This record gives sequence, structure tokens and C-alpha cells, in this order.
Amino acid sequence: MTSNGWLQIAVFFVLVLLAAKPMGLYMARVYERKKTWLDPVLGPMERLLYRIAGVDADAEMKWTEYGAAMLAFSLATLLLTYAVERLQHAVPLWNPQHLAAVEPYLAWNTAVSFTTNTNWQSYVPETTMSYLTQMFGLATHNFWSAATGMALAIAFIRGIARRESKTLGNFWVDLTRGTLWILLPICVVYALALVSQGVVQNLKPYDTATLVEPQSVTATGADGKPTTATVTTQTIAQGPVASQEAIKMLGTNGGGFFNANSAHPFENPTPLSNLMQMFSIFLIPAGLCITLGKMTGSPKHGWAVFAAMSVLWFAGVATCYWAEAQPNPLLHGVDQHASTAGISPGGNMEGKEVRFGIANSALFATVTTDASCGAVNAMHDSLMPLGGLVALSNIHLGEIVFGGVGAGMYGMLVFVILTVFIAGLMVGRTPEYMGKKVEAFDVQMSMLYFLIFPVVILGFSAIAVLSPSFGTSSLSNHGPHGLTQILYAYTSAAGNNGSAFAGLNANTHWYNATLAVTMLAGRFLMIVPMLAVAGNLAIKKIAPPSLGTFPVTSPLFAVLLTGVIVIVGALTFFPALSLGPILEHLLLRAGTSFS
Repeated sequence: MTSNGWLQIAVFFVLVLLAAKPMGLYMARVYERKKTWLDPVLGPMERLLYRIAGVDADAEMKWTEYGAAMLAFSLATLLLTYAVERLQHAVPLWNPQHLAAVEPYLAWNTAVSFTTNTNWQSYVPETTMSYLTQMFGLATHNFWSAATGMALAIAFIRGIARRESKTLGNFWVDLTRGTLWILLPICVVYALALVSQGVVQNLKPYDTATLVEPQSVTATGADGKPTTATVTTQTIAQGPVASQEAIKMLGTNGGGFFNANSAHPFENPTPLSNLMQMFSIFLIPAGLCITLGKMTGSPKHGWAVFAAMSVLWFAGVATCYWAEAQPNPLLHGVDQHASTAGISPGGNMEGKEVRFGIANSALFATVTTDASCGAVNAMHDSLMPLGGLVALSNIHLGEIVFGGVGAGMYGMLVFVILTVFIAGLMVGRTPEYMGKKVEAFDVQMSMLYFLIFPVVILGFSAIAVLSPSFGTSSLSNHGPHGLTQILYAYTSAAGNNGSAFAGLNANTHWYNATLAVTMLAGRFLMIVPMLAVAGNLAIKKIAPPSLGTFPVTSPLFAVLLTGVIVIVGALTFFPALSLGPILEHLLLRAGTSFS
């Protein structure tokens, strides 16, 4: 670890801290339908969309109606994306490489993935998806899924803020305003900034370059015999990258235009573009903490939630940076420096880009798994065991460390409900949150929210581990690292993250099907009990605070909230983590490895 590395991490956090308040206050104005400087341009567009769609913008919805509208919209857009993938070969528009239709299992997995804001990719995008599919099928879904998550978070905040109300707002209005007033304007400016750094944006066919040094490649033929061929050219993929990259990061989607994702120089060419991408991942989630304080009339509560998130973020990035700054014990016979010396960056540089180095790779891995983004600028499969443990644990916590746009906030608020319930039990009185009593129904729905997550992850992981024919046959490693690859895949899917320990070949019928089910459960089965809690909170009366009321604006609350998050995550997944990355770390230190 170096002082320069810590300085870069500090600069990143200061930027997030400075942007959180103005971003949060702006979002509060947008969702409260107050005047903004964009109204003269976007107001007529909004009204036209409502008129076309037949939406009554002044009609409010109960939590059941809000959830039903969200599910109907998600289903419709899922089927649309599936159709675009399956028919891309029949539409010559923006398909200069004449790519074939996407295979049914893979098309279904991908459609589910982008609908749920997971953006899991079991395919090589530049050889599978046409420009039309990338733009019309995938990039548009990046907007829709992000705006949906933001709308759900705002609905939960309204449930906290309102008193004796049966409604949580209007899903169609929240979806429209989140897209028009927040995501689109930022992405227009953001995409141009990325282009200035060298991110590609065009509709040209792929280029073919002649290699300076021809390469000999050996492959196994259909008859099982090896054949050798000389490769003299290279195909250089390109396309409308910057426009997709902007919403990919801002909406915490994470699906790359290229297979290498943000490690690819056409997606993330410079250290500045790398900083911009990490900053944009946290921009909206951090701002939502301030939106929470503004809309509930308790700014200090928003900052307390922000503080709890910040503590968990720092613990993760410090651990990951330390782990990756250590040399691999199995390479002790290789000329490897444990610290920076000469041209050596020190530590574990396997799977990392030299232009980013260890500090920015560790920071990116932490940020992308704190949020439900899943974009990567380094290979997570090549992280040291404890570095991989950080990425895995961030998702196991429910991705509430700032988290995905909207999803992180409503996940954190469910943890807040559990925290005030525990605090109430500790002092022997009925727990209260923002003047509302937390009752049995609220706790039951909150626990249902928490239980769905591990049941799906651990259930499918156990089946895959015990099934050599379709589970472990896709592994590139055995032993604890192989277990981590499977566990990470289902964790990433249930957490709607999308990053992977890419040593696992997930493009099989088994993984495409089960990961799709996992993504749907991790998104929609967890949304229903969350909305039920929000709806139940909205109808309650607000009682004035008393001497026994546990304040949710104090440092003590932030500490207790942090502890509850860690304990719930640790107790649930610690046995699986012990057999995976923790065991791998101990074996690595003992000089043992698994091939």
C-alpha cells in the first residue's frame, strides 16, 4: 500500500461526500414535483407521455397497485428485450457484423438480467449482440431498471414520511420523472465527457488490423486432433459505447459493451475516466440518503444512514486494498516485489490493468459490489482470497453500502426497521421509527425480505456443488476457489450485481436457467415485502417522541445499524464463506493451492 493509493481513495470519497447533498436535494424536488430549472424543457415532454399512455398523473396508488404496476412494466420490457435478441438476425438495421439470433436460453437469461438491473452477461457482447440490440434492447433497459429502483426507494421514503395515508405515490409518474429529470440529463453530459477521454461512440463496422507479428494458434479439431494455424489479422470491435457506458455506471447496471467490461480501453481508457465511472456509481445512492432526510423532515437521519454506509465502505476498501497489496505466497520463487520498487507496482497484479494499478482496482472492486453495479476494471477471479471475500461479502450484506440506485436505499431502510426493533427490545418498550410504532407485521415482512436472499443463494449453490454433470463441470478451479466461483455466481445474481468470478463458465442451460430464476427472485420477491412494509408505515399515525424513544439521528444509531448489518450478513453466510475464500486464504498462507 502506498500514500498515493490512499490519497486517490480519499479523493474519491471526498467527491462523493461533496456531491451527495446537492444531488439529494435535487432528487427530492424532482419526486415532490417541485419546480426545477429543467421544467421548461421536460415538463411538456412529461405531459405528452402521460397523454399518450393514458396516465392520470394526479392519481395515487396503494402499495399493492404500485407493486402491480411495477411488475407489469417489468414483464412487458422483459418480453420486449427477449424479442429483440431473438429477432436481431432478421433486422438488418445496425447489425454490420450480421450477427445471428441469440440462443433462447441465453436470450432469456440476458433479458431477465437487464430487467432486474443485474446485467449478468454469460456471453461475449461484441460477438453476440448487434448495435441495435445493444442500444434498443440493453441500453434502454439500463434506464428503465434504474428508474424503477429509484421509484421504489421513493415510495418507501413516502411510506415513512406520510401519516394516515393509504397511498405511496404513482409508479408511472415516479418512473417518468426519474428517467427524464435525473438519468437522461446526467447521461448526456456524462457520455460526452467519456468521449473526451477516448471512449468510442460510432456505428461503424468492426475494423480489421494486420498484426505486426503473426501468431501461431493451436486448436483441437472436430476429430480431436490438434491443428495449428497462423493468425495474421485482428478484428477490432467498436460501436456506440459511450452512450451505454454512461447509464451503465450511473444506473448501477454494470453490463459492458465489451466482454472485458471497464478493463477494456474503449470503455475505460484513462485514470480520469476510471474515477468518473466509480464516482457515478455512488452518485445517486449517496444522494438518496439526503433525499431521505429531506422528504422525512429529518436531515440528521439521512446523514446517520450515510455515516453507516461510509463506515462499511471504508472497512471493505481498506481490507481489499491491503489484501491486493500483498504478494502471492505461491509466487515466492518468482522475482516478485512485496512493495513498490523500480517498475514493479508490488502486490498482486494478476488480472489488473497497469493503467489503474492496485489501489484503483481494489477501490473499483469494492465500489461496484457495494452498489449493485457489477462493472469491473479487473478480474475478480484473480483477486487474493481476502480481496474476493470483500467483494462477495459486500453483496451478502444486501448491497446496502450506498447500494444500487434505489435498491440500496430501500434495502437499507429495511435494515433500519430491524435495527429500531432490536433497540426497542433492548430497552423493553415498543419500538418506534420516525414517530411510528414498528409492529409485528412490519418485522414479519422485513424478515421475509431478509430470508429470501440466503435461501435462493445457498439453495442453488448447494445443488450446483453436488451436481458434477451440470454444476461443477463448468468450473476452472477445484477446492475452495471452485466453491467461491459457484457461490459468487448465485450471490451476484440474487443481489442483482452482475459481476462474476469469471473462471466459471455460466453459459450453459443449467446456469442460464437457474441464474435467471435467482435474478427474478432477488429483485421481485424481495420488492413485495418491502412495499408491504412501506404501505403499512404510511397508514400509521405519528406519535410525539418521548424519553424512551430511540433517536435515529445519533452516532449511536449509526453504530447499532452498522452492527446489525454485519451480524445479519455474517451469521447467514459465514459457514459458506469459511469453506470458500477464508479456507483458500489459510491454504494459500500454508503454501497449498488447488488447480
